[in-house]
Amino acid sequence: MNVDTQFPPAPITPLAGRPTQARSDQDSARPVDRPHHVEPANNHRQQKAGHAPNSEEQRRAADQPPAARPESELSAEQKRELEQLRSRDRAVRAHEAAHQAAAGHLARGGARFEFETGADGRRYAVGGEVSIDTSEVAGDPQATVDKAQTIRRAANAPAQPSSQDLAVAAEASRMEAEARRELRAQEQDTEGAGTQSSTVRQSGDRLNNTTEPAAVGELLDVLV
Repeated sequence: MNVDTQFPPAPITPLAGRPTQARSDQDSARPVDRPHHVEPANNHRQQKAGHAPNSEEQRRAADQPPAARPESELSAEQKRELEQLRSRDRAVRAHEAAHQAAAGHLARGGARFEFETGADGRRYAVGGEVSIDTSEVAGDPQATVDKAQTIRRAANAPAQPSSQDLAVAAEASRMEAEARRELRAQEQDTEGAGTQSSTVRQSGDRLNNTTEPAAVGELLDVLV
């Protein structure tokens, strides 16, 4: 679902939106320079000068994103694929926005997305993640309990949590359970110290009662 923490350094856990699809061949493809046909020696210099700019232009063209194409120029199959990309883009962005909102101050930066270029030349989000602080609060189990609950809410915030989201939620539940055990141990230590102090006070009171001298009149009555 990167981090400043009190102690120890915070592990950063990503809350994955949805499994990232493989990038299209259009994104990853790079042109391969092919050997040119060898001309006679007297044309070699002219050919070399003419090929260099073409090769450079090809490399520059490969680095440029494809120009946007009007949808009217797309085939029916391309239009169907484009609609799927648009639907996924909306779902991924909504998924990560839910993580971000529920994580609140625990989120470290904004959501990060992975994109795929559609047939129209535009980029669409097909995967994403939000990084959050999942460290314990050193020396404060109650604060750790509160933090674990926020982490779990952030992980489960989307309508359809991913497997990574569910793993983060499970780890937050484990952290909360451990912090609650520490709280109970602290409470037992406090109760034990209070009971011991009360016992000491009661023993002191009994000692004072047995050693205190009786009143004079009572003493005379005993001796007569």
